[in-house]
Amino acid sequence: MSKPVLYIAITNHGFGHAVRASSVAAEIQKLCPEISLILVTTAPRWLLESYITGDFIHRNRGFDVGVIQADSLNMDTSATLTKLKEIRQNQNAIIAEEVKFIQEHGVGLILADIPPLAAPIAKAAGIPCWMLSNFGWDFIYRDWGGEFLDIANWISECFSQCDRLFRLPLHEPMSAFPHITETGLTGGSPRYELEQLREIFNITTPQEKTIMLTFGGLGLEQIPYQNLANFPDLKFITFDEKAPTLSNLIQVRGHKSVELLSMFPRPVDFMPLCGRVISKPGYSTFAEALRLETPLVSLTREGFAEAPVLLEGIVNYGYHQIISPADFFEGDWAFLHQSVHPPRLSEKLNKDGSHTIAKAVINYFQK
Repeated sequence: MSKPVLYIAITNHGFGHAVRASSVAAEIQKLCPEISLILVTTAPRWLLESYITGDFIHRNRGFDVGVIQADSLNMDTSATLTKLKEIRQNQNAIIAEEVKFIQEHGVGLILADIPPLAAPIAKAAGIPCWMLSNFGWDFIYRDWGGEFLDIANWISECFSQCDRLFRLPLHEPMSAFPHITETGLTGGSPRYELEQLREIFNITTPQEKTIMLTFGGLGLEQIPYQNLANFPDLKFITFDEKAPTLSNLIQVRGHKSVELLSMFPRPVDFMPLCGRVISKPGYSTFAEALRLETPLVSLTREGFAEAPVLLEGIVNYGYHQIISPADFFEGDWAFLHQSVHPPRLSEKLNKDGSHTIAKAVINYFQK
C-alpha cells in the first residue's frame, strides 16, 4: 500500500505563512511520519527546515502574490494588482499543471495557507482542500477598493470551494468559507535550553532587560539602531544581517558561535529569554509570542486590513504596547522606559492549533 501524501500550498508572501504551515507540517511528521509531505511554496528551504526536521519535497511554486512589498511595512499596490491579474489570467494553465503533478504523486489531500487557487486545484484533481488562516486575501484586497474589488470577488469564489477552514485566533470573519472549524494558536516551540542560548550568545541580562527586534522575512529597510545607545543596560537581539556591530546588540545570523547549535535558531527559540519582542503586525510572530506569554511591542500599520484585527488581539490577550511608526523610526524609544500593558481580557487563547490541525489530517488519512 502506498504512503499517504499531503500537499501543503503556502501563500507567496513573506515568511509568516510558511512558518505557521511548517509548524503544522512538523507536528504531522512527528505524530505520523509515514505521511509524505510536499510543501509548495516560494519560501526558502532553510526556513521550512528550521521547523520541519524530517524529509519533505519542496516544490518551488507560487499561486498567489499576497502583497508585493519593499519591506515589512511598505506596500506596492500597483505591482500587486498587475501580478494578481496575471495569475487570474493564467489560472487554467496553473490548475492543469498542478493537477498533473498531484495525480503523478498520489496526493490525497491539499492543506493550504492560504492561496485561493488551492481550492479550484483540489476540485479539479478530485481531492479535498482544507485551509488554515486567520484572514483571507479577499479581506485585504476588498479594503483597497477600485479594481481590487473584482479580484476580491474572484478570490471569495475560490475560497467558497474550500472543504474545511481551520480558522485561527485573531481572525476576520472569513465569511466566504462554507465550513469553518475554530482552532487554537499555531506556531513552533523553543527547541533549546535557555541556559544553552545564554552561554553561546553571552546573554547576561535578566529577562526584563533583554529585547528582541524581529520584523518578519522582509525585515525593515532602516531600523534606527542608533537608539540602542540610549539603553546600555539592555541587551537587544536581532536576525537582521545588515545590523551594525554594537556592544549591546546580538546579531544572531552573523554570530561566531551559532554553529555550536544543532540547528539554526529561530525567533521563537529566543522568546522565553526576552522581556519584550518588538515587531510589526504579523500573525506568526504574534501567535508564537502569545503561546509563550512573551510581551509584544508592535508598530501600527496603515492600509493593511489584517493589522487592526491583530493589534486588537494582542491588546485583548497579551502583555503589550502599541506604538506608531513615528515612535519607532523618529523617536528615542522612550516606550522602553514604560511598562507593558496587561491583557484586557482574562480569558486565554487556546494554544494547540498546530496539534489540532495535524490530528485532523492524520485522522483523514487513517479513516
